Amino acid sequence: MSYNTLNEEEEYVIVKKGTERPFTGRFLENKAEGMYVCRRCNAPLFPSDAKFDSGTGWPSFDDIVEGNVSEIPDEDGRRVEIVCTNCGGHLGHVFKGERITEKSTRHCVNSISLDFVEKK
Repeated sequence: MSYNTLNEEEEYVIVKKGTERPFTGRFLENKAEGMYVCRRCNAPLFPSDAKFDSGTGWPSFDDIVEGNVSEIPDEDGRRVEIVCTNCGGHLGHVFKGERITEKSTRHCVNSISLDFVEKK
């Protein structure tokens, strides 16, 4: 499988499961219509209409493209990591039961793990 070339910071987050600093990501304030895709492999992950402002400092989504985002219990036992099902790239974490949205699910995602394809 061929992947997009990643810079050092992208590699740190996507491959080594790091985290970008809050309120610094390029997609935090993005309001355009389209699809958020995996930065590493371009798999569609989150529709723009699932994005909401959680106030946490990272883009948040209450829905996914079914089958394209996998949940893995974090090593710390307290959180659940989310990864791209296609390439295994680290996206962030999912939190359930917070009641921030009707679906009560918050996929908290590093902007650096994403690209965006605007709807035409």
